[in-house]
Amino acid sequence: MIPNTPQKEPKKSFSGFQLLSGFNFLKKKSLWQRLLLTLALFVVVFLILYLSVLPDRVTLEVGRPSHTTIYAPREAVDPYTTELLKEEAAAAVPEAFDVEPAILDEITREFQDFTAGIYEIRQMEVSEEEKIEQLIQLFPQELDSQQAEVFIKTERSELEALEYDILGIFQGIMEQGVKEQGLENARRQVVQEVNLLVYQTELTDSMAEVVKPLVRSNMLYNEEVTQRAREAARQEVEPVKILKGTRIISEGETVTEAHMAQLEALGLQRTLADYNIILGLALMLLAIFLVGGIYLYIHEPEVFYSPSLLLLLSIIIIITLVFIVAAKIISGYLIPIAMGMILITVLFNSRLAILLNVIFAIFIGIIFGGEFRFIVMGLMGGLVAAYSVARLYQRSDLTKAGFYVALVNVLIVVSTFLFFSGFKLEYEFIKELSLGMVFGVVNGLFSAVMAIGMLPYLESGFGLTTAVSLLELANPNQPLLKNLLIKAPGTYHHSIIVANLAEAAAEVVGADPLLSRVGAYYHDIGKIKRPYFFIENQLVNDNPHNKISASLSTLIITAHVKDGIEMAREARLPEIITDFISQHHGTNLVTYFYHQATEKEKKENVAEENFRYEGPKPQTKEAAIIMIADSVEAAVRAMSKPTSGRVEGLIRKIIKEKLNDGQLDESDLTLKDLDKMADAMTSILSGIFHSRIEYPEKDLKAEIERKGQNGINHKGPSK
Repeated sequence: MIPNTPQKEPKKSFSGFQLLSGFNFLKKKSLWQRLLLTLALFVVVFLILYLSVLPDRVTLEVGRPSHTTIYAPREAVDPYTTELLKEEAAAAVPEAFDVEPAILDEITREFQDFTAGIYEIRQMEVSEEEKIEQLIQLFPQELDSQQAEVFIKTERSELEALEYDILGIFQGIMEQGVKEQGLENARRQVVQEVNLLVYQTELTDSMAEVVKPLVRSNMLYNEEVTQRAREAARQEVEPVKILKGTRIISEGETVTEAHMAQLEALGLQRTLADYNIILGLALMLLAIFLVGGIYLYIHEPEVFYSPSLLLLLSIIIIITLVFIVAAKIISGYLIPIAMGMILITVLFNSRLAILLNVIFAIFIGIIFGGEFRFIVMGLMGGLVAAYSVARLYQRSDLTKAGFYVALVNVLIVVSTFLFFSGFKLEYEFIKELSLGMVFGVVNGLFSAVMAIGMLPYLESGFGLTTAVSLLELANPNQPLLKNLLIKAPGTYHHSIIVANLAEAAAEVVGADPLLSRVGAYYHDIGKIKRPYFFIENQLVNDNPHNKISASLSTLIITAHVKDGIEMAREARLPEIITDFISQHHGTNLVTYFYHQATEKEKKENVAEENFRYEGPKPQTKEAAIIMIADSVEAAVRAMSKPTSGRVEGLIRKIIKEKLNDGQLDESDLTLKDLDKMADAMTSILSGIFHSRIEYPEKDLKAEIERKGQNGINHKGPSK
């Protein structure tokens, strides 16, 4: 970019500490303009993004019929169905229990205490009635008189055998595990197994009633293990997806809790405010603006300190963002990021375009819900567009950029389809792939057409001179250049050679080659007014300066700068080109006429300032390059024998003189740059003024006659 901007802030070396202490820029005059502009851009971008991520919302109530048919605008998790499946999975996990072996020991001990009491009472030397009474008193809750009588009258050996069998029954049942809810079943099992023993019926019945209450639960519920297992089962459930395009509810269908959960998951249920979306989006934009602002402050100070350039950048951002949102209506493959990148690259530079390309890729992710293929297409298309127009040589390069973007878009469409879906010989797949490729081509061409259409308005509206404008000014059919060719042909050809020298020098020192070339074309247009006062336009030896004084000659020579500035402004040339006209001589001394004045007028005190150009000195690399190229071309053209060595020596001598005279002090050229320039100019001029073989006139005539005779001998006499 070659913007016609206010004076640039000087670039400084930068560090993290300087970032913290570098907020002196807040004292700049245009601070409030820039802050208000940034705030306005923030609000506009926020509103565009916020409205684009909010789909059409509805208000539905559970139990009432839906007034519309709703389809899922994007993919989302179905929270209601997913939660149901998780609850089912958790419920299917059995409860965890810990077996307590001490319970069996307690049951065994209590039963053995009972039988031991029977044996002890049976050994008492009292009547049978008293023994029964004693046994009932010992176990009042377990025994009645009939049961006690059975235990007293039964033989001890039979009781001991029964005791042994019952202990085995206890062990078998308790080893199986008895839960609280299965306790009654376990007690019934004990009764059944005791009744099945081969003993007296009265004995087994009585013993069954005694042992039944002894059975207790020995499996204790472990809540922690159970909950952990159930949570693991919940986590293993795959979320149920609501696919894009799925019908959520039909018109007239009764709204259920499941419908409401799905609508909320999709963001379709209208609420009072979406505070999470607002806060998240605002913080994200704040981070983006901070990073972008720091980048401009460090690397693009001419943009950072210029409200007009910030306004231009804001307009391009908003226009591109609006087109992105509009593309969402049809297809994400139509996202015209390339349009914005072409405009930013041409009006600013490719570095800034690449940064904004990344930012726009983030915006695409927000607008399209993180759709990867659209992010990749936008990112790659924008990069190709920025690289394609980084250096323009003709206006058709803008059109070519559109074709390059279209080609890359097609590659991205095909690659993403293969990556995510694989190749399928199915109608729907072929249809979607074909549409994506067509949209990708349309995207590239549309981006180029829109950029070409908007570029002139943005250029003229903000007074910028872009590479496209320079290419138009470089056209030989421009009125000023045609006039220069007709009225001052020597100056015209001189300007062409100076342009070649300047372009070559600009390339090796990192200046703008196109700007240098175009500036060289126009630097001497002021000579159109009095062409024959300049030696390159004098076809005869009649030099008008021989008839006037050195002072007047100096005025005429130096006046071509003022004349050129007037002509440039009448022709409405960009100010940056006019600057080349005013600066290409700097404050150089018109040496020839100064020495002539001191010699002819015999004055030692001739004022040197009267024989100098008014300036200013070159302010940019490009202006300094043209100054040197102008002097070098004129000096080399005047050499009698311009050999390569002599040409290089003269070039370096001229550069040294300009340096010693202070003409290069206000440009950004370094000594290393000057050395590179000397090499580049030597190469160009050595090719132009190369040595030629001089043929002696007699030998040349003899050669012509010899060829003529050979022609007659071979072809015969002419008719």
